[in-house]
Amino acid sequence: MRFGVVRFPGTWSDLDCFHVLSEVYGQEVRYVWHRETDLSDLDCVILPGGFSYGDYLRPGAIARFSPVMAAVADFAAAGKLVLGICNGFQILCEAGLLPGALLRNNHLQFRCQWVYLRVENVETPFTLSCVQGQVLKIPISHGDGNYFADPETLAELERTGRVVFRYATPAGEVTPEANPNGSLNNIAGIINRAGNVLGMMPHPERASEEVLGSADGRYIWDSIIRWADGRHPA
Repeated sequence: MRFGVVRFPGTWSDLDCFHVLSEVYGQEVRYVWHRETDLSDLDCVILPGGFSYGDYLRPGAIARFSPVMAAVADFAAAGKLVLGICNGFQILCEAGLLPGALLRNNHLQFRCQWVYLRVENVETPFTLSCVQGQVLKIPISHGDGNYFADPETLAELERTGRVVFRYATPAGEVTPEANPNGSLNNIAGIINRAGNVLGMMPHPERASEEVLGSADGRYIWDSIIRWADGRHPA
């Protein structure tokens, strides 16, 4: 499978994503500079975490105008996979590829900590290796992760199963105490209508090796690769 990891000025989780995909999984992966417009050689594009353009204006607001984002929109429209992590999620929302917005954390603090995610939908390319209701231990690192959407959009996300991850307790209970940023309905990750674009605030690339404290992020990478193998059997 061929992955592309997009680099904007200010991106910093690109190295982590590249390491996991190339060294842990042995996949073909290349960096994609934000001025590139040809993604035709790729099967999956990763928009990693960071502070694209220094988070000036608001996170992702400038990056969404980079030339690569028009290519990412076409890439997604063609049915290929796009995964936005943290700042990548913010960029996808700013670019209109996902609904809603990521606001400042409700406690106004930057949080870098382990959280627990309950898997809400296992019928996506990003979660097909998971079990419904499974709890994943994956870290966050953000100051603007408070997911917000208008009531109609929120209702549609819930009704159509587009909420993929929710912040929960280790036992899988969705509680206010488990919510690290004030996100509506404890939302930690959503997909688009077509199901091929996922945005999530937690960092699966930082939980892909046991030495880091958890390898639960591998369920997401495993799912992506398994989905691709099913679509393109050897």
